[in-house]
Amino acid sequence: MTTSALEPRAGRRCHGPLNSLHATHYFSPDLGRELGALGITRPRAVNFAVRAAALGPVGAGVVTATFFNYKHELVARHVPAVWSIAAPADVLAARLRAVDATLRRLLGEEAVASAEMAEAAQLALRAAEACGRGARPLYSAHADLPVPDEPHLAYWHAATLLREHRGDGHLAVLTSAGLDGLEAMVTHTSTGRGMAPKWVLATRGWTEDDWNAAADRLRERGLLDGDGELTERGVGLREDVEQETDRLDLAPYEHLGAEGVARLTALASTFARLAAAADAFPADLIGKR
Repeated sequence: MTTSALEPRAGRRCHGPLNSLHATHYFSPDLGRELGALGITRPRAVNFAVRAAALGPVGAGVVTATFFNYKHELVARHVPAVWSIAAPADVLAARLRAVDATLRRLLGEEAVASAEMAEAAQLALRAAEACGRGARPLYSAHADLPVPDEPHLAYWHAATLLREHRGDGHLAVLTSAGLDGLEAMVTHTSTGRGMAPKWVLATRGWTEDDWNAAADRLRERGLLDGDGELTERGVGLREDVEQETDRLDLAPYEHLGAEGVARLTALASTFARLAAAADAFPADLIGKR
């Protein structure tokens, strides 16, 4: 389709609220309830199961590789054992039920049934048409799943596709920049826009010693100062990472076009604000401390 030129960060700005909407279910009691009904009750097992289920009954190595910033020992504690509790297909069905309940609760029935939601789903699905499968395992696995019929679930599905597409590319860029999973988390947290250390340690399997060791490695590279703040070089590296991620993630937003991206960003932002106002996320999730 013919499009006007996108602003340099238009895709990144659109991705932000799309990603926020996708992520609501990870913090939702509805997810724990649905997975608990299948017999998966441990929070980390729930997380690994719902995000990896599209890949099939994979082992710990695949999950560690594709999730990138979790400690392998934590992953191996739950995977592949979780597949002996519930099959991936059952997990995916439970996940969609949880998403349905979560979005109805956070956004309200009026927003879920609105013309704006149907429009957002159409725009996001159109953007996802241009996502590439090559070297993007989590995106490609989710792209094999059927698009749900209901607009709010179709919108969530499309947001998931766009989120995982960008995420797969982002991991390639982080690896090229010489950052391992925990170092990437430490540098992102140091920007003030990443997950707070307490949440990283509580959910990713890392210890304070692991965190401090990663920070020391970053200091040796001149990326972090003695107070744990990014140096000028560290700030530059993070921006280079985001710009290269933008470049690898450009195709879906170019396909949608500048006007479509602007409209999707506006709609996605409205839904993300509704979810945030309904306490979709912990108040202390983001921050340097």
